[in-house]
Amino acid sequence: MKKIFDRPESLKDVPFRYCPGCGHSLVHRLIAECIDSLGIRDRVIGIAPVGCAVFAYDYFDFDILEVAHGRPPAVATALKRVLPDRVAFSYQGDGDLAAIGTSEIIHAANRGENLSVFFINNATYGMTGGQMAPTTVPGQKTTTTPRGRDIGREGYPLKVSELLSTIEGVSYIQRVAVDSYRNLVTAKKAIMKSFLYQLEGKGFSMVEILSPCPTDWGMSPGAAAEWIRSTLSRTFPLGLIKDRYQGND
Repeated sequence: MKKIFDRPESLKDVPFRYCPGCGHSLVHRLIAECIDSLGIRDRVIGIAPVGCAVFAYDYFDFDILEVAHGRPPAVATALKRVLPDRVAFSYQGDGDLAAIGTSEIIHAANRGENLSVFFINNATYGMTGGQMAPTTVPGQKTTTTPRGRDIGREGYPLKVSELLSTIEGVSYIQRVAVDSYRNLVTAKKAIMKSFLYQLEGKGFSMVEILSPCPTDWGMSPGAAAEWIRSTLSRTFPLGLIKDRYQGND
């Protein structure tokens, strides 16, 4: 009998090397469990860019493409046009998707590309030293905003999900978090729905995932989870943002 903590078949039998308390390992497992449940491992191709997401090929046990910073939606578009029977997903951080990749994500959404996008929002540039990201919240201290993000100087956090929800080509967007067991269950359901929408040919979908980065936030894993609840989710409220097929947009 399969146990709840057994390794999903879509994950390699290797230990994660992410920092203690990092949310990437949790999201990797949720994606792998959904792929196994749907029985699509032999059809899936993941696409990951520069950043902590770059390590995806070390952990997922299916095809992974590593692409230039910000370019996963463009590569995923080409992949689906050439191999429409494949299930393509991009796995992108906020520095990637919301900064250098802003153009790619907007136009892929506008074209209604039949893709699943998993957007990891930890409000910082995790791999390169904790610099301010487009999603850094007001007052948040980073290596480039040591006194905290100043709205008058650095502008407002970019709410990508709300921005994309205004685009007609978008079918489904939901914001979730991995700070608690309850929210992990919700996150898995959202990831599953994104894959199902792609399998049903319903077009572009994205799941934004609020994820802890204790190392760059200068917090313990427990404090980082609490900071998601007390601070990050106030700027980026959890919940369904758009579902064109359920009349909730």
